[in-house]
Amino acid sequence: MTQGPAKDRIEARAELLPEEQAAGSEDPEMQACAILAESDERTEDPERTRHESTQTPDEV
Repeated sequence: MTQGPAKDRIEARAELLPEEQAAGSEDPEMQACAILAESDERTEDPERTRHESTQTPDEV
């Protein structure tokens, strides 16, 4: 089990993208932490990600 994204990654990701600025964010750092944690989880288990994804076609 990982301990979560590093503080420097969170701070860098907390700088909102233009579409995120338009939508607003009450807590950019918490949002960044959640986004990075999910990304790390998908990276660590690509087979599960492929299985769960609705955008990845089934292998033939």
